[in-house]
Amino acid sequence: MLRITDARTGEPVDAVPARRGLTRVEAHVPGYDTSALRVLLVADLLVRALEIGGTPVWALLTGDREQERLHAGAAALGIRPFEDRRDVGPGWGESQAVHVVAEGGATPDGVRIAVAPVRTPEIPADADPAEVRLALLAVDRGTPAQLDEAALSEAHGTLMRWRRAVAAWARHPSRPVPDTVRGRLRTAWEDDLDVPEVLRVLRWVEESDLPQGARFETYAHADRLLGLDLTRDLGAPA
Repeated sequence: MLRITDARTGEPVDAVPARRGLTRVEAHVPGYDTSALRVLLVADLLVRALEIGGTPVWALLTGDREQERLHAGAAALGIRPFEDRRDVGPGWGESQAVHVVAEGGATPDGVRIAVAPVRTPEIPADADPAEVRLALLAVDRGTPAQLDEAALSEAHGTLMRWRRAVAAWARHPSRPVPDTVRGRLRTAWEDDLDVPEVLRVLRWVEESDLPQGARFETYAHADRLLGLDLTRDLGAPA
């Protein structure tokens, strides 16, 4: 059961309705900047985690300006589309809501997830969007993030290494994700969306003696949450 820390109280709450009904995930941003994109990224992770658990989700973007730029920036980072709340008709309030907000920002009624800012005002023009996504995923959402040269360089090295490894593992017979590893991954993302722990599990799997087919399936499974396109290089020359 996915549980998240409600920013209003500091206490964990269930993100899944008791009857597994529709959950509305609302991302609240006033306009476009890197911190707004981080809010959208956390909302995207929440949507993915809920869907993996079988919960239907309705994703909405709440904001008054720069909507087109926000949508474009989100798409570049692999964030799936959010509907503009202002375009939604009657009946939108009939579902459970979880609000994703910037620290010190909007204070809507209901469960809130707070996201710390990004200290880098602009994404470097030559930055690979997948590397930006990984650099942000590697930092706990409650900690301010930096998209500086060191963070992006580390993300680049990790992403290239993992994609090469996944392509190599895919050439071996498939094996199921070991139950213990699947449990560690699920425990991590169901425990307050602890994505840095998910990444630590993948690093352990990378260096483990698990069958290569099992390592491939583990990374493909985790990428349903991470959205890093880790299987991109399948079929590429060795």
